[in-house]
Amino acid sequence: MSVFGLVTGTVDQATDWVAQQVKARIPSADPADRDPEFIGDTMGLGWLFARLYFRAEVRGLERIPEEGPMLLVANHSGGNVSPEVMVTTLAFVRRFGPQRPFFQLAHDMVMAYPVIGSLLRRFGTVNADAANAARALRDGAAVLVYPGGDWEVHRPTWEEDRIDFAGRTGFLRLAWDERVPIVPVVNIGAQQSQLVLTRGDRIARLLRLDRMLRLKVFPISLALPWGLDVGDLAGHLPLPSKITVEFLDPIDLRAALGPELDLEQAYQFVTGTMQRALTKLDDERTLPIVG
Repeated sequence: MSVFGLVTGTVDQATDWVAQQVKARIPSADPADRDPEFIGDTMGLGWLFARLYFRAEVRGLERIPEEGPMLLVANHSGGNVSPEVMVTTLAFVRRFGPQRPFFQLAHDMVMAYPVIGSLLRRFGTVNADAANAARALRDGAAVLVYPGGDWEVHRPTWEEDRIDFAGRTGFLRLAWDERVPIVPVVNIGAQQSQLVLTRGDRIARLLRLDRMLRLKVFPISLALPWGLDVGDLAGHLPLPSKITVEFLDPIDLRAALGPELDLEQAYQFVTGTMQRALTKLDDERTLPIVG
């Protein structure tokens, strides 16, 4: 074996070992951890903060089906501190009450934060896993998913008006297989709570973060309180950018596209619908942060 091959094999083994250690230490959220009483006790204060700090505006709540399972599909913004998730979750709970089962899918690294992860689990956040989502839908719950994940949430701030799911279609297969409607959700403003300069996807590949941490990015941004924030692993203090969230009309994939699932067609249909709505929201903004 060549020296290069030996080094590569050693690095691969080290990478796999780190991945195993990380996976073993990331807690798996149980849907049973959701605590309606806790949600009811805290959502009033949470919504007050969202209204005062982010001047949260929510539209289209009346478009959400009054009952039954559904997959809410949203664009992701704001880095590792994603205020639009808070606004969307609180708006849904205020509309339907904490007793209606509602779960949010999050990256494993978010669930690993000691205090934040525990609070999120009580609010109904579970690891972003297809099995978790399918189980919740079969139990009649609403499930909020951000298909763009770390790729979209760390996109450069000047691309905030673009839907970028990176071609990921798992949410479409999930909605199709479970025969549930997709409720598109778009938001604008959260990406201005920090200035993302680059995703750092090349750095992530170099550091093998995908294999170790399931991360395809290593973002670099300007954010409080750090100034230059590299990786955003410790989070940041979001700027008080005005956040607008809009729920769109539900989409029945079979009714809209026919009896056979064409993933490319469905992807273009859903993301195209969301892009048009997001462009309108972006056109309404006149000043950065202020809205």
